Formats: sequence, structure tokens, C-alpha cells
Amino acid sequence: MTKYAITGVTGHFGKNAIQELAKLVSPTDIIALARNTEKAAKTAPAGVEVRPGDYTDEKQLEASLKGVDRLLLISSQPGGPVARLTQHENVITAAKNAGVKYIAYTSFPHADKATVPLAADHIATEKFIKESGMNYSFLRNNWYLENEAASLKAAANGQPLVYSTGDSQVGWALESEYSEAAAKVLATTKTKSVYEFAGKGRTYQDLANALGDVKTVSISDEEYQKQLQTAGVDAGTIGIIISIQDLISEGALEEKTADLPDVLGRELEPLKQALQTVISE
Repeated sequence: MTKYAITGVTGHFGKNAIQELAKLVSPTDIIALARNTEKAAKTAPAGVEVRPGDYTDEKQLEASLKGVDRLLLISSQPGGPVARLTQHENVITAAKNAGVKYIAYTSFPHADKATVPLAADHIATEKFIKESGMNYSFLRNNWYLENEAASLKAAANGQPLVYSTGDSQVGWALESEYSEAAAKVLATTKTKSVYEFAGKGRTYQDLANALGDVKTVSISDEEYQKQLQTAGVDAGTIGIIISIQDLISEGALEEKTADLPDVLGRELEPLKQALQTVISE
């Protein structure tokens, strides 16, 4: 009997991943790990065991991972009181000490050669997993279409879609598609060491075309920054927005791969439908 575990199950990604996993294996063979176990218990499928899973508590994690064979580690968010890389190292060390045989990790596109700052923690985490001796799969997720939700909703309401990425492409797909694929990788025994998960490469203009009658404004970083400042956006948020635009401009999210639809066993949701899904949320 194989035991499966997923970390961070109260987040959007983890919540959907565990729902999808429960369709593939018996819920009684699944362990849900969460910092807030009460919250996790309210959303986990019936039969799933909930255990504490605070990324900052290595010993707690080790105890919770006892008996687990296959683990999905969902990357944590940066900017917390404990560094993200330290959190990941805690989970990996705990998994190794608990006897976990296989770990899947949600990583960054082409982390083996990425040079952008956002990839640094993922590169280091992949290295740590390799050194652990556990079998592994790196799920190198491209960009969630939901990351563009604010801009897409504004565009759907008549505002222009503004960007500073030119014709650079992104492999956008729905977060639910990435998380379903993660569950399917976890549930199978025939896995690859690396999956480059992404949708079809598209530009912001492609998004606008799929939305319909939407005006686009392609500008420089400097012009975009001024517009955001005029709109009253705080400096920290502006920095994040511009850094992501630069990430796209540098080609870090350009991708040509069939890994995501191959694992899902179907084509991804058509762009028009996917955009409506994001806008309606």
C-alpha cells in the first residue's frame, strides 16, 4: 500500500491537487499537510488524514511524514519571516529522515539554466533534492493565467491591457491544470525527473485578441512605472510588476512543450474559456 502526502493543502494549488489525487487513489492513502490543520480538515476530501505541516518546523514535519512513500512539495511563498529556501530544506530533510522514497517539487521553468532572480530558490531547492538521494520529479510550472487576473478583469471592463514585454511569449495555463498534473504525477509510478509544464506560448496581444474588443498599450518599463505611480500603486508592488514584465521580456517564460497536456491526457482549456474562468473568479 502506497501512502501519499501533499504539503500546503490550504492554498489554491494544494487544495485542488488533493481533490484531484483523491480521484486517482484511495483517500485513506492520502495525508494532507497544513500549518492550519483545522482549516485543512474543512476542505480535504473525506477519508484523507490531516497532519500538521509547518514548513518552519522540521521535527514536526518529520513526524507527520512517517509512513509516507510519495510526497508533493508545493513551493512556499517568498518574503516570510523564515526564508523560503530554509522552509524547503526543512521539508526535504524531514522527508529524507522520515523515509519518504519519492518527492515531486513545484519548481521554476528551466531551473537548470535560468538566471533570473525569481529562479534562485528553486535552483537551490532542486539541488538539495538531488543531494538527498530520494527519487524525484521537478514540476517546472510556467505562469498561472490567474497571475494576470487584475489586468484581465480591468480589460474586460473596458480598460486597456498595458504591458512592457513587447512580443515575448508566456506559457500561460490555469492553476487548476498545473495542480491536476501534479496530482497525476504523484499518483503514477512511471515518472520523469523533469516536467516542463506550460501552455501554448502566447503574448499579451494574444490575450487581448481572445478577450475580444480590448485595446492594448505596449510601452517601456519606464513609462509603465510612471503610469503605475500616477495610479497610486505603492513602490513595492510596482517593483514586483516591473520585475515580472522583465522576466517575460528576457524570454524566461517562453516554452514549447507538450508535458502538461500529455500528463493531463487532454488538451488544455481553450484560451477564451480559460480567460473567462479567470475573469469570473
